[in-house]
Amino acid sequence: MRRTRSLILALVTALAATVGAAWVALPAFAAGATATFVKTADWGTGWEGKYTITNGGASTISGWAVTFDLPAGTTLGSYWDALLTSSGQRHTFTNRSWNGTLAPGASTSFGFLATGSGSPANCQLNGAPCGGGPTPTPTRTTPPATTAPPTTPPATTPPATTPPPTTAPPTGDLPKHLLTGYWHNFDNPAVELRLRDVPAEYDLVAVAFAEATATPGAVTFAVDPGLSAALGGYSDAEFTADVQALRSRGKRVILSVGGETGRVAVNDAASATAFADSTYALLRRYGFDGVDIDLENGLNPTYMAQALRALRAKAGPSLIIAMAPQTIDMQSPAAGYFKLALDIRDILTVVNTQFYNSGAMLGCDQNAAYAQGSVNFIVALACIQLEAGLRPDQVGLGLPAGPGAAGGGIVAPSVVNAALDCLARGTNCGSFRPPRTYPGIRGAMTWSINWDVSNGNGFARTVKPHLATLP
Repeated sequence: MRRTRSLILALVTALAATVGAAWVALPAFAAGATATFVKTADWGTGWEGKYTITNGGASTISGWAVTFDLPAGTTLGSYWDALLTSSGQRHTFTNRSWNGTLAPGASTSFGFLATGSGSPANCQLNGAPCGGGPTPTPTRTTPPATTAPPTTPPATTPPATTPPPTTAPPTGDLPKHLLTGYWHNFDNPAVELRLRDVPAEYDLVAVAFAEATATPGAVTFAVDPGLSAALGGYSDAEFTADVQALRSRGKRVILSVGGETGRVAVNDAASATAFADSTYALLRRYGFDGVDIDLENGLNPTYMAQALRALRAKAGPSLIIAMAPQTIDMQSPAAGYFKLALDIRDILTVVNTQFYNSGAMLGCDQNAAYAQGSVNFIVALACIQLEAGLRPDQVGLGLPAGPGAAGGGIVAPSVVNAALDCLARGTNCGSFRPPRTYPGIRGAMTWSINWDVSNGNGFARTVKPHLATLP
């Protein structure tokens, strides 16, 4: 995001098409292979689980399947890094294309969300006990007579729905489907606003931007003098009071780092520490609820992950961590921004990709270059993230608030609603349909609140009520 947008024309190679689950012979497992379960979070009404598969044998494993029972009344929600088939309370997770091969001593993991109490029981790893056991005879897994193998639905019908809607670990008291907007800490052609005057429709307000200091990795923030002058005076003390005013209304306020002109660089351990320390100091000083990473000039995923984990250790589990990558940053899980999101997904709140200023790009079907400014573009590119490891509750749709807000990709708010419907329900899609539905899709973001107010609040007043209708 930035003060003045420029159109970036790009056509890049996207994520390889998702490989669907199939009923196949299970590979023989090396003796000593194990699948270990832990609950990584538990919030009473639900929990997050993680299985780690470790090859303790002497030969390479070419594929894995973990099967277990859940107690009656406990249901699965979102899952990542595996494919899922279920029959009643018996669930089988199988490897994805990129994590099925394990050399001796190697390990991989997958995770999922569950609603209800209890833990997995009767676990088997390719037919053998998950704690290790003799190598089973390869067998062909046959689905129950009443259950058909999962298939990609035909284009004429809505996509198959994922397991029951996402129940995400709590992050403060954010709503299940939320509207995020960016507030300008600068003066430009959009209307200037005091923070307390942000319209009520916004659930999460990102203050743009914290900026770099002379110390690598460190960031600073203060009310912009140009903004203060445009408002007839606006002090840091007034701004701080406004942060608390929004929080008292049930809103959450986070500090966005970077922007298009931002030069924050976290490229080693020292700068990671400087980022965590300086950001935490700003959170305490102004009362921010979290941080948003909007670095449009590249980032180092290893050290930024280190910085964000250090920040969360200081701030606690209620810390909100958001991201606003450009579309080009989220085309492949190997790309820096995407890798960062996957590496910290256990503490990540939401990724609001900027589905604009990008030109045409490939979607998760690898079938066509979809033009920005359309339902197809938004859905096909969001599908990459949803199919490559992010939970639906971690994926938001970032769009411009209207004229003036971006150089390309501006859509009517009704198009944003249609994209949300297509992803959550399989309705109102264009010619592209995702391979399944994602009822837990987190919501929408706009650049920016100021531009939305300048354009009559059409984005917030159209999208926010629609979010309440999603599953």
